[in-house]
Amino acid sequence: MHETQPASSSRRTALKLLGTGGAAAMLLSACTGVNGKPTAASGAAGSFPATPKWKFVFVNHVTTNSFFVPTRNGLADAAALLGLPAPQWTGSESGNVSEMVNAFDTAINGNADGIAIALTDSNAFVEPTKRALAKGIPVLAYNASAAKNYVLTYVGQDLYQSGFLMGQRIAQDVSSGDILVGISQPGGNNVQPRLDGITAALKQAAPAVRVLSINTGAEQANELNAITAAYTGHPSAKGIYAVDAGSTASIAQLITSKNLQGKIHAGGYDLLADTIKGVGAGALDFTIDQSAYLQGLLPVLYLYLYRLSGTLVTPPFTDTGLTFVTKDNVAGYASADSRYEGGPKNTVGTMPKAIPLPPETTVGH
Repeated sequence: MHETQPASSSRRTALKLLGTGGAAAMLLSACTGVNGKPTAASGAAGSFPATPKWKFVFVNHVTTNSFFVPTRNGLADAAALLGLPAPQWTGSESGNVSEMVNAFDTAINGNADGIAIALTDSNAFVEPTKRALAKGIPVLAYNASAAKNYVLTYVGQDLYQSGFLMGQRIAQDVSSGDILVGISQPGGNNVQPRLDGITAALKQAAPAVRVLSINTGAEQANELNAITAAYTGHPSAKGIYAVDAGSTASIAQLITSKNLQGKIHAGGYDLLADTIKGVGAGALDFTIDQSAYLQGLLPVLYLYLYRLSGTLVTPPFTDTGLTFVTKDNVAGYASADSRYEGGPKNTVGTMPKAIPLPPETTVGH
């Protein structure tokens, strides 16, 4: 994007990027315009100024978890768009905070140009963040945030509010009795606020419902066993829910294997393959999409613009949203199987003939 390319060169660049990142290619095309000619959106000079190959680092709490496949696609697409090296993906496989702090320290000592951290712990990352900022390294949070920390901003879902809305949704189906709620890391800032929101909403909307939280563990492979054991111990439960991706997929597997569709209510978070299949088959009443792709793409763009502007473009707080995926709208997710949601397909999505009206806007939104 530093200079106008011949049409053939522009096409070769786009085709190359299509092999690694669909969003990067489409965005690049939008910047270069038809036949490689800059559009008005590129600015009077036609391009960003030449910049160093800034190296960004993402510190994660469950680095091999399937939920973060679209997040990693997003950060790779943003880097390709901006001509940067692919950001490093590091941290812990099992939610170990000490391992995350070590990865954070390594990034600081290695003079990373920007760091994105999932603030799964309220205290452990305060001092590393201070050290990074003191060295001129911008730090922002993604996927999980925490009070009394010093990151520049947060990119991710409003976790408590999403749990509260989920609790209200559960109350439509269950008015009394026990429900099981799987949680991969009790106390973790990435999931505990959701459980707190569910509990608070049910106290208001269905006070006769008792929430039994189930520690499913941070390792995906063990979550099905934990969910199965919990249901075996509480066969009269009126619902089985979860506040993380792996636990939700495990619930779908359990209900399908035991042929419990229509016999028990269920729901959870995110868009793993078993979860999408479960919604489509009626094993799950719903799942919640929080736009994991944006949680990778936007931090890279924000860190880039913060450095490019010399701190003048302050990264904004960004709620990546909440969409209830039900049997009514799951078909689009299943057929797209898109890399933007963790699938393998790298194609331009199909737009509907008409877009349903979103919620009415309010002042300030």
